[in-house]
Amino acid sequence: MSIEFIGYVSAREQTETLDLSGPEIDPAYIAATALIHERSGFDRVLVAAHSTSPDSTLIAQYAASVTSQLGLLIAHRPGFTAPTLAARQFATLDHITQGRVAVHIITGGNDRELEADGDHLSKVERYQRTAEYLQILRREWAGDRPFDHDGRFYRLRNASSSVLPYQPEGIPLYFGGASEEAIGVAGELADGYALWGEPRANAAELVEKVRSAGQRHNRSLRFSISFRPIIADTEEEAWERAAIIQKQVETRQATILPAQNGIALDDAGAHPTEDTLPTNEGSRRLQAIAAKSARHDERLWTGVAQVTGGRWNSTSLVGTADQVADSLLQYYRLGIETFLIRGFDPLNDAIRYGRDLIPRVRALVEQEDKLRHTSG
Repeated sequence: MSIEFIGYVSAREQTETLDLSGPEIDPAYIAATALIHERSGFDRVLVAAHSTSPDSTLIAQYAASVTSQLGLLIAHRPGFTAPTLAARQFATLDHITQGRVAVHIITGGNDRELEADGDHLSKVERYQRTAEYLQILRREWAGDRPFDHDGRFYRLRNASSSVLPYQPEGIPLYFGGASEEAIGVAGELADGYALWGEPRANAAELVEKVRSAGQRHNRSLRFSISFRPIIADTEEEAWERAAIIQKQVETRQATILPAQNGIALDDAGAHPTEDTLPTNEGSRRLQAIAAKSARHDERLWTGVAQVTGGRWNSTSLVGTADQVADSLLQYYRLGIETFLIRGFDPLNDAIRYGRDLIPRVRALVEQEDKLRHTSG
């Protein structure tokens, strides 16, 4: 199987450990981050979406303008843009970038945050809308004759598009969500399924559930897992750095004022409250895993997940580059071939991943595949 590395580009430098500074949108930072990822051997970069954040598609477009090969994984929430318009927007950018676009579908997390954009549907209703939305995306991208659609959430007449995806295989649709509703939609309509970093036994169980959901529709999905690798020259130094990072998060949380009118909903370093604690199933899984222990398997660490309530992808693999590469190989053996990795020191960590981690993992996977081919 071919492996894929996905990094992370944001409108400005921001992590759980850093106070926000500078302009809300920093074109120089976007350009530097995109170029570092391209030169470091990443295949794609994720551009996240939130009810208070800059538009993910426009940030991705700017990142594409300063690179020549780097792929884009654009986070997108169904329901706020008409699906026919979204299909044309993504297909247009796919042509501008000559086939570098993929879309990461996010149905929702915290109910209060979704309400900031006027979404008051229940969780079950949101996934029903997502399924209908993706059906329309795929129908318009297919480029057949004009079509009608009569659904619960959308009614279309003579829908069609003159712009189709750049490549014949279309625009990949990644999907997030660990609830039963999410897994059902992913199995039917997604190309890739993304899960947050979990212990191998938990990840294997979730992969099998999604794989079974896909098989019910005669479909095979690609699997992605997200980590925040903490790498140092020795294992001891790596764990020391992990402890420093957790302390930095806790110190920063003590200085952030409680959210008012939802202002701090998008602050990854904010202390979780009853209003801002994520309620999506993926975060609930992280909360349960972190509550059991800060360490799992050989080097999975949930220290940041413990203090942030499982917001975002917050679990780390801690150790030397060789040790972390070996851990990623273990996940590859579960059928996971995409790794979304980003650091707490975004630019410096991306450079180190490209220099020390990505080449090691690619070499291990190549060796693993050769052994499988020989033994098979």
